[in-house]
Amino acid sequence: MQLQVMNSPFNQEQTELLNRLLPTLTETQSLWLSGYLAAIQSSSLQAAPAVEERPAPAAVRAIPKEVTILFGSQTGNAQNLAKKAGKTLEDRGFQVTVSAMSDFKPNNLKKVKNLLIVVSTHGEGDPPDNALTFHEFVHGKRAPKLEDFRYSVLALGDSSYEFFCQTGKDFDKRLEELGGTRITPRVDCDLDFEEPAAEWAEAVLAGLSEGESSSPSPAAASVSASAPAESAYSRSNPFRAEILENLNLNGRGSNKETRHLEISLEGSGLTYQPGDSLGVYPENDPELVDLLLAEMSWDPEEAVRVKEETVTLKEALTAHFEITVLTKPLVEKAAKLSGNEELQQLVSDSNQLKSYMDGRDLIDLVRDYKPWNSSAQEFISILRKMPARLYSISSSFEANPDEVHLTIGAVRYDAHGRERKGVCSILCAERLQPGDTLPVFIQHNENFKLPENPDTPIIMVGPGTGIAPFRSFMQQREESGADGKSWLFFGDQHFVTDFLYQTEWQKWLKDGVLSKLDVAFSRDGDEKVYVQHRMQENSKELFQWLQEGAAVYICGDEKNMAHDVHNTLIDIIEKEGGISRDQASEYLADMQKNKRYQRDVY
Repeated sequence: MQLQVMNSPFNQEQTELLNRLLPTLTETQSLWLSGYLAAIQSSSLQAAPAVEERPAPAAVRAIPKEVTILFGSQTGNAQNLAKKAGKTLEDRGFQVTVSAMSDFKPNNLKKVKNLLIVVSTHGEGDPPDNALTFHEFVHGKRAPKLEDFRYSVLALGDSSYEFFCQTGKDFDKRLEELGGTRITPRVDCDLDFEEPAAEWAEAVLAGLSEGESSSPSPAAASVSASAPAESAYSRSNPFRAEILENLNLNGRGSNKETRHLEISLEGSGLTYQPGDSLGVYPENDPELVDLLLAEMSWDPEEAVRVKEETVTLKEALTAHFEITVLTKPLVEKAAKLSGNEELQQLVSDSNQLKSYMDGRDLIDLVRDYKPWNSSAQEFISILRKMPARLYSISSSFEANPDEVHLTIGAVRYDAHGRERKGVCSILCAERLQPGDTLPVFIQHNENFKLPENPDTPIIMVGPGTGIAPFRSFMQQREESGADGKSWLFFGDQHFVTDFLYQTEWQKWLKDGVLSKLDVAFSRDGDEKVYVQHRMQENSKELFQWLQEGAAVYICGDEKNMAHDVHNTLIDIIEKEGGISRDQASEYLADMQKNKRYQRDVY
């Protein structure tokens, strides 16, 4: 387990020193160190008997406080951070309740005295699915006045989007309007969220502990000691995983290229469940890096500092920093660094800046607003750390021990006179070979999971690469012998070239692992047919499955497909249930609340 400020009593400098030392110790050295520390503790206790006999002043006696932590999470990041914050507070003697917003009864808000909100922003400034009901309640007329109420918000987002951390900002503002007092100011996190999140947790702890002992209670200490062991590898310490297989799933003549990757997790201790994602840290295209170096007239071998490490400039631009996306914070920092009046005028006009950033990258920026008189070190200091890419896992760990499979669509397009490429997808499509390695970690997602009861029917809607988690679902159900019915709606452009994992689906259908399969290939007929059209054609049977308790899963494009499928489900419930549209919407909302309607959309 990697030490962090959040999960240990050490400060940032101490955790960094320990994280460098501990992995290098042999088993003998580790045992010796454990005994040495125990001996020190024992001798210090024996040397000071007078201190033990002195009664502790009442002022420093631990007084447990109740803290509620609510998370709104789409991919699992906010949920994981909420759990870490809860663990930190429990270890310091607080009584903590950690809950998804969807599992929290809104009317209980007025009973809460200390509330922590950890929430991501989804789509165009929208709350994640499991935060919708609570968000609506807090911003509605039924929200109570909050007296003697303290709170703090940790907001997650992506600064390349216009409504950066908007959901967190909404909660923060509204809780203040209702009468709440901040424990510590809201913290807005970009994709590199671990360090600011840890600092927020420490600030919250300090705010909650004012005037009280921060020592853990005996109960809290015993819980901490019995916590299960975890893999040493994580988002902040990824595992270098070997590529076992890299295949193109599309047939000759397809307009698409979809890569199937099989990756070894042997020796990592990493495990996953169907519905989880794999995080991948990619490298930038060498051609793009060379272009940037030439444009800025920089020496590729120049030594630069990246945090505590000294690397060449080329390595820094290849592996450490994002250079293919422009964000508002980046352009604002660049304007200050350059002093270019034209660039400063651009950042002063939000609409003009938004239009400029669309489809452009760092190469465009340095070309359009040169000369740049800053040093390479100064320039890279304004760049955003290379963010991990999350991909829905398309395999079952039980069916493929020590392996993880991914299904990745290659992204290529033209914009502003240049060909653009997806950083990670094109790395996989063009440069990654069996035997190569990738830095990876597991992103657990409790918001996209198979039903606990294996007899529950499931309906899966996953066009294109949205098929990935459903392959994992089927492998898992086949492995466990689950008896529940299953129905897949899959779509793509052409049957002959784009039916991903066709033979596997047909085998599962033949063997009864998959009960029903409906496909939609949009370019094979005179009219385009999509998955929602197939759902409408089967509306009566689909509604019958819902009435039988089926769980519905959607994976894929949020902006178009997921929106259309959502509305189609409401149409079907309204028509087949003989109820009003508002009642149909409420029916689907209840399914979502009861985890019978789950989405993994992007």
